[in-house]
Amino acid sequence: MELLVRYLDRSNSICSVSTQDIIKEDTLRDDLKYYFMSPCEKYRARGQKPWKLVVQILKIVMITTQLILFGLNNQLVVSYKEENMMALKNLFLKDYSGVDEDDYSVAVYNQQQVYDSMFFVLDQYSQLGRLSVGPISYAEDEEGKLLPLVLCKEYYKRGTLDPSDEAFDIDAELETVCMSHDPKTANQWRTQNSSFFDLDFYRLVDIKATFQLKGINLQTVRSRELPDCYSFYVTITFDNQCHSGKVKIFLDIDAQSCACRDWKISGIAQKNTHYLLVFDAFVILVCLTSAVLCTRSIVLAVRLLQRFSRVFHENYNHKVCEDDQKEFLNGWYVLVIISDLLAIVGSILKMEIQAKVNHVFLSYK
Repeated sequence: MELLVRYLDRSNSICSVSTQDIIKEDTLRDDLKYYFMSPCEKYRARGQKPWKLVVQILKIVMITTQLILFGLNNQLVVSYKEENMMALKNLFLKDYSGVDEDDYSVAVYNQQQVYDSMFFVLDQYSQLGRLSVGPISYAEDEEGKLLPLVLCKEYYKRGTLDPSDEAFDIDAELETVCMSHDPKTANQWRTQNSSFFDLDFYRLVDIKATFQLKGINLQTVRSRELPDCYSFYVTITFDNQCHSGKVKIFLDIDAQSCACRDWKISGIAQKNTHYLLVFDAFVILVCLTSAVLCTRSIVLAVRLLQRFSRVFHENYNHKVCEDDQKEFLNGWYVLVIISDLLAIVGSILKMEIQAKVNHVFLSYK
């Protein structure tokens, strides 16, 4: 770098060279000084407007706006899952207050409360279609049969317990017993499986009710997006591992989205959705302009380095060191080009998705 600074600070050439070489060297010195100026200095020196800076500012504003719009659309998906979680807790958990306690939703403290809460889950599942205010229903297999609710209890294989005598005999091996019924046979659950519901609480570890539901996120229609279909894998656990007299009940949901198989949309109010496509296309144009300008700057820098190295070697018989060569290569330009390419690819994918959605809506109006 010191070699480059000394060269730029020279006011006259000390070599015996021709007038043409002196002019060439003075021109090179001016180009080098101009290259290392800031955008404001370049504007004061030659009146060149900082187009790259303007493009970068415009690009930041547009991409930020694009991300905000994308985030607002995805917020509908997040709110749908969260509200479904809350709705299912209120539907299937008896005496749920609407607020979870630590890692569980409800706690019960006597045997009757355990039975009531367990039967409440079964009864609510059997009449889900008459209870839920949302577009949610039972899941079906490939043959069109309703998928059953599976109720499993896990307990110690064998055991006797007498706290008054401070005596116990426990086999720590766990056993699992399950039963399953579809909603149509819900009224026969208790009578046909009375032995299953005869619980030995001192051996009981936990009870799990698992079932699958289907739902449709209709709120995306107002955003001119095709509604997604959801599969909700629900697990309700009665946790008695501590055997402390407190049974914790909590509900977990694994929600998976997929494209609906059979659908038709009609009666949608006409909205001009081409503005988003035009905006995305303009983002691509700005990013492409930014990438071209940065690439041009890199090419000009390489050419300037080659001129400087050649003149320095011919007139001074020195080779430009690596540190001085690195001063010509601006790493920010490389990062900007990479970010521009990623933004262009992302915008193209977004446009393809949006265009397909728009085509679907217009086809079924």
